[in-house]
Amino acid sequence: MQCREGQGTGPENLLPEKSLTDTIAMDIDTTAVNRLRHRFGEHDQVWLFGYGSLIFKADFTYLERKPASIRGHVRRFWQGSHDHRGTPESPGRVVTLAPQAGATCSGMAYLIRPDVFDYLDHREKNGYLRFSTTLTFDDGTHAPGLVYIADPDNAAYLGPAADVIIACQIAAASGPSGRNRDYLTELADALDALGDVDPHVQALVACLPPDSSP
Repeated sequence: MQCREGQGTGPENLLPEKSLTDTIAMDIDTTAVNRLRHRFGEHDQVWLFGYGSLIFKADFTYLERKPASIRGHVRRFWQGSHDHRGTPESPGRVVTLAPQAGATCSGMAYLIRPDVFDYLDHREKNGYLRFSTTLTFDDGTHAPGLVYIADPDNAAYLGPAADVIIACQIAAASGPSGRNRDYLTELADALDALGDVDPHVQALVACLPPDSSP
């Protein structure tokens, strides 16, 4: 199947219950909503789990970084990117998490100070909300933390589609942060460096049309 214009996607309800702050009528920008979601109180350090670009583009201050995973979710290229790897007219696709019983999603954990969320909330503003989670580190220890997830109710959500359709959309999209295909291949390389083989990511890489850039 070749890439053609007009190939679309359909939404699917994926995530469970949400807090009262999610009843706010949301546009794509979730910055204000995220500022209401967590009160850090006396906590001066917080673990953050990254499963997408946060693995390979850690352009923020952190105190510690180490591989980690969370359970019960899988990584999927179901979120639209209108601000980083695409445009409002031609959105790209980036990863979010979808619940799946028994699954494990590997990534990178960062120990950060709460004020770093001022930057991260802006970076992840295109539909992502902060959720509480439990991180598991490679040594088997656990820690509470936060993770950004774009759920199906956000305005930028694109939802599932056939691998070739997703790959074609990724190949065609580009935005202020660069080409969408580079996001995909850099993520695949980063996961490979972690020793993680993500079938969804690998399938999309395999479906990418040839790179026609010089």
